[in-house]
Amino acid sequence: MKWTEQQIPRQDGRVAVVTGANTGLGFETARRLAERGASVVLAVRDTEKGELAAARMNGDVSVRELDLTSLESVRAAAAGLRSTHPRIDLLINNAGVMYTPKQTTRDGFEAQFGTNHLGHFAFTGLLLDLMLPVPGSRVVTVSSTGHRIRAAIHFDDLQWERSYSRVGAYGQSKLANLMFTYELQRRLAAHGTTVAVAAHPGISNTELARNTPAALRLPITLLAPVLTQPATMGSLPTLRAATDPSVLGGQYYGPDGLSEGRGHPRLVTSSPASYDVTVQQRLWAVSEDLTGVRFPVGRATAAA
Repeated sequence: MKWTEQQIPRQDGRVAVVTGANTGLGFETARRLAERGASVVLAVRDTEKGELAAARMNGDVSVRELDLTSLESVRAAAAGLRSTHPRIDLLINNAGVMYTPKQTTRDGFEAQFGTNHLGHFAFTGLLLDLMLPVPGSRVVTVSSTGHRIRAAIHFDDLQWERSYSRVGAYGQSKLANLMFTYELQRRLAAHGTTVAVAAHPGISNTELARNTPAALRLPITLLAPVLTQPATMGSLPTLRAATDPSVLGGQYYGPDGLSEGRGHPRLVTSSPASYDVTVQQRLWAVSEDLTGVRFPVGRATAAA
């Protein structure tokens, strides 16, 4: 049976924080959670756009400023949430950038790695202790099929200072999202309450593609009706990962269509590289060093 939004359980009494929720996939994710009764926090860089998005949703929706390109902003957003929300049931790391020209975050990180991975790594670590006491709580991180394309964790040049590939840098950041999820799940397993899950939207027609290389824009525009799906469909894997009672920690959800490009959400597998435990743990240690954030869950053994 195909999984649809009608299968999202009621979320009454649950608190959901969704990053990048003022548009696209994040908006659709937050909107549906609010409609099902969750208290939803839109964690967004532009709060004016966030308020406009919140006004289009039905339910208990609030807005919190979060700029993932700034660790100062990440810490401020986490501190603000801690003062207003003593518990969090769902943290959905949805925000992201794709194929940006070479640029750095405010902390000097390559923009895609800094935003997509390091910003969410820090934000999760600063909020996780609000989730650990909550049975059924989940951290859902949105990756991409791009984690398979020219993707590796370049420990010798994480910030792409020697040479820059916008496609390679995006692939690294999305591979990092998955490795973070898998290592986080190992660390969470002993606690028995919170789980870490990943999802990807397939090929969705959203603003994320605005930095697509010029040579690809026309072909993508012409083929969009065949290759892509709207954000309403693209958000379903995230929603399933966040709400389906049968979901297990460490799983990965994506569309069920050809090459996982579109369709209804199902359990999928990621690239062989993403399951490398040694690289996952090395990435975790580097991410802690770069962000200065330590998680309230210790390192697990590879067999855990």
